[in-house]
Amino acid sequence: MQKRRLGKSGLEVSAIGLGCMGLSFGLGPAVDKQTGITLIRAAFERGVTLFDTAEVYGPFTNEELVGEALASVRDQVVIATKFGFKIENGKQARGDGKQSGLDSRPEHIKQVAEASLKRLRTDRIDLFYQHRVDPDVAIEDVAGAVKDLIQQGKVRHFGLSEAGVNTIRRAHAIQPVTALQSEYSLWWREPENETIPTLEQLGIGFVPFSPLGKGFLTGAISKDTQFDKTDFRNIVPRFSAENRAANQALVDMIGRFAQQKKATPAQIALAWLLAQKPWIVPIPGTTKLHRLEENLGAANVELSPQDLRELDSAAAKIPVQGARYPEELQKLVGR
Repeated sequence: MQKRRLGKSGLEVSAIGLGCMGLSFGLGPAVDKQTGITLIRAAFERGVTLFDTAEVYGPFTNEELVGEALASVRDQVVIATKFGFKIENGKQARGDGKQSGLDSRPEHIKQVAEASLKRLRTDRIDLFYQHRVDPDVAIEDVAGAVKDLIQQGKVRHFGLSEAGVNTIRRAHAIQPVTALQSEYSLWWREPENETIPTLEQLGIGFVPFSPLGKGFLTGAISKDTQFDKTDFRNIVPRFSAENRAANQALVDMIGRFAQQKKATPAQIALAWLLAQKPWIVPIPGTTKLHRLEENLGAANVELSPQDLRELDSAAAKIPVQGARYPEELQKLVGR
């Protein structure tokens, strides 16, 4: 597995990481603990060194799973986790008109760090992201709190998730930001407008989540697919049956391209991301070993400048239908 550096920070990780959320949360029922541990260790054995989790995944159970799975190889991996949501009685607090459901007060950040360290069975968090920008707390105060944790040796690097460019600049001025984590893929290209140029200018790495469009770009989901009742995709406008039918054209295009390259659609989607910038590290998630191996195989798929032009040209002719988030969640991004 090739390595990449996240921006100018010097944090070196595998070119493809593992998003661990779906093992515990968000995309249907959690896998049993041993299955999750086996998959995470299989990723490590195949060269993955970046593992992504968050306190809110579960809540808490995903961090515990990642901590147990990686305890024996802790010094050989980079563990990223996140703070910033309110969790009450073991559940993520939902925002309403008055409450955002967020909490990035400095004292809360420090409490989360201590709790995450215990769950992750470690003495330091390699990359600590603010999960969503909190409108009630100045980003300078958030960056200052993480800076304190870095000075104490409890955190190594500061990250932001789904932040807007002004917030990124303000945070970076207080404590250098190592990485931004946001959605980016062949069917969500909005970061190309402002975000990626800003990251390049500041020397910040980019960690795209949902690089396979929450599974859609693999070709394994059709308009007839039925999601489990606990699956987040049930409330995503882009995943309505009619929008899935309309968006199938993009998957079909990627599939045709994959056949020419003797690769799978997922591998083309990931290879396309890797070809955009040398400091982009996607974190596809999966619960299945064969999908893990397929995803990691994308690092060996070479796309020429001509290939990339053809993919971009074909994709530009296919308008993607449906918002990527329901309205209340869309309000939390890009601030």
